[in-house]
Amino acid sequence: MRIRRCSILLLEPREETTFDLEALLGGGNGLHSEQSWLALAPHLDAPLKVSIEERELLGRLSPTEWVDTKALAGDGSTVRQLLKTGLLIARGKRHAAHRERDERLRETHWHPLAATFHAFTRWSTLDTVQGMRDSGTETPEQMRAAFGPPPVAAPSRGEASSSLSLPRAEPTAFDELLGRRVTCRNFDAARPLPRALFAQLLQRVFSVQAEVHACEDTVFVKKTSPSGGGLHPVEAYLLVQNVDGVAPGLYHYHALDHALELMSMPTLPLREFAMQAVAHQHWFADAHVLVVLAPRFDRTFWKYRHHAKAYRVIALEAGHLSQTLYLSATEAGLGAFITGAINEVPIEQALGLDPVRDGALAICGFGWRGEAMETAELDPVGAVWEAAAER
Repeated sequence: MRIRRCSILLLEPREETTFDLEALLGGGNGLHSEQSWLALAPHLDAPLKVSIEERELLGRLSPTEWVDTKALAGDGSTVRQLLKTGLLIARGKRHAAHRERDERLRETHWHPLAATFHAFTRWSTLDTVQGMRDSGTETPEQMRAAFGPPPVAAPSRGEASSSLSLPRAEPTAFDELLGRRVTCRNFDAARPLPRALFAQLLQRVFSVQAEVHACEDTVFVKKTSPSGGGLHPVEAYLLVQNVDGVAPGLYHYHALDHALELMSMPTLPLREFAMQAVAHQHWFADAHVLVVLAPRFDRTFWKYRHHAKAYRVIALEAGHLSQTLYLSATEAGLGAFITGAINEVPIEQALGLDPVRDGALAICGFGWRGEAMETAELDPVGAVWEAAAER
């Protein structure tokens, strides 16, 4: 049998500390530390502990050259264990699942550090709200007590005497729009969103505005937000909850046709799936429309192969899209949000995404604001809630 090492592998020495009553009673600090080696391979679902023998063998094998296991006769048991876990790749049907996933990773041209970061920062069942409750960090006062003071909001650099004051411009309608851009945590879930308004936001934020046919099968597009290399890899998958004339469900937005493509319903009821997707941030789960920003990594990496900055420009694009959505929603009298605290794994499973090629990165959303601020929002200039009270 011929084998090789998986395409991307990082080895991390990790210390795990646990409480040890016996050590405490013996006069120690009650803590027991244990060192181990973890293998981080992005084609696998979780880090794997490896033995010293496994670590050393992985270090000797190539990720590109196939070798016959006969040449590793003295390491037979170690080879078998590494094949079982997927850290070694073999030809043949028996090991096809790990090999095919590793080959997809190779074909997508990830930078090794970006691939590792993306793979091992995805969540599956996290409840961020319960996590804040358990840690006592739900409010700014609690965070201050737990973490101490934060770094200053606006640091100074250089000598104060060299500071040059700049003139402040008279506010315009655009400045007022920017002032009303406030993350919405209070949606009126009972008030339907008009279909025309829903369509307008999708057109402004996610639709293709123009096409450039560079050659027969190479097309670049123009959207309202910038994108690295003009590739626009981020797809919009919609969880529609309350829009007139649009049945609740999951949709893919076709950016060229300005059309919705209906997808299979998740196994959970839609509201429960929304809660799971936003890691139980209930203030976002009530939005009329939630939008999963899901990059097609293979499109960006087609140009930026194994590039150290490629993943970064994809993340920047998601930020650009969310700001365009914020401003478009604000101009339309709606509230908007974005969050990176999401459970990517169930989202990807529901949408049929392969995170090696096209995984969930963030969720944004929009809808009517509620009449009352039941969940605190950061509106320091009073552009939203004080104005609402005056009306």
